[in-house]
Amino acid sequence: MLASITDDPPILVCADLQVEYLTPGRRHVILDGEAATVRCLELLTLWRTNLWPVMHLKRIAQAAWFNPASRLTDWIAEAKPRPGEMTFEHPLPSAYSSSRFVDYMSNIRSVRCILVGFSLDETILATAVDGFHRSHRYQIVTDAVACRQPGTGDAAAYKQSVVNVIGNFATVHASAELIRTSGAIAV
Repeated sequence: MLASITDDPPILVCADLQVEYLTPGRRHVILDGEAATVRCLELLTLWRTNLWPVMHLKRIAQAAWFNPASRLTDWIAEAKPRPGEMTFEHPLPSAYSSSRFVDYMSNIRSVRCILVGFSLDETILATAVDGFHRSHRYQIVTDAVACRQPGTGDAAAYKQSVVNVIGNFATVHASAELIRTSGAIAV
């Protein structure tokens, strides 16, 4: 089923687009960060140009390895939320660990969100699963998501495994499948 994206655009949810994930030598650095960042910024630009709704998630954990006072938790400059864009900080992997996020999501009529960003194996996975259990519809854009390096094994296989798990709870698309030249979006 196709619907015009301009009639009822889904919310673009940018998850954890923070400097921490792109800083070389950091424990949580992601391998395909540059490619995922470019695609995230392209989608973010499309949403902003069309004045479609944008939401930003930022993980503020209390763990020793995640220092919220550090500049590493800052937004990537180009992805920094603009006035009018929603922002939610969450202490646990799921965005639903933010009571403000839960309140917002429970008060919108048609919950359709497109998740992009970093921490695929944490924030994106946990949010998609929590949303599924609340009957919220999420879509994941495979070329606009990234995750940290696994401790061992092939990073690409790890990412694909996480995407396969998320596919049980959300629709999975590549950006080319999601946005068609006609302006239609797969829903």
